Amino acid sequence: MIIECNNCSKKFEVDSSLIPETGRNIQCGSCNHTWFYKHVTQTTSSNVNNNKSEENFSEINLVKDAIIENKNLIEKNKINSSPKANKSTIFNLGNLLSYALAGIISFIALVMFLDTFKSPLNNLFPNLELLLYNLYETIKDMFLFFKNLINS
Repeated sequence: MIIECNNCSKKFEVDSSLIPETGRNIQCGSCNHTWFYKHVTQTTSSNVNNNKSEENFSEINLVKDAIIENKNLIEKNKINSSPKANKSTIFNLGNLLSYALAGIISFIALVMFLDTFKSPLNNLFPNLELLLYNLYETIKDMFLFFKNLINS
């Protein structure tokens, strides 16, 4: 059987055995509206046939409503999928720290690369060995600074 919400007019298919003859409270799954629903029994066979044809018609309308609702959702998703600034593009402290850590690691990797190839690069950069020594000392000092900062 098909039951229609009194509040939002949404239609639901419900097994008729779940609703006793005395009726019961039903809650709409769409708008959470609660109301009391009671079976309306029809005794004549012509009413039963009309009821079945009405149910079939109601099911067809229900399917049409579902199709229209899906079309509306698709259109809304097309509108909402336009490029906008979302929260993932906004810089926050976590992103800033991630970029800083990646920069520090990249800088250390560059220093190690230069140290590995310092003999061939010494011809192009005559003071490379002195520069690398100063960089190593600076990195060592920064490491000790942060170590003391954490231990304090």
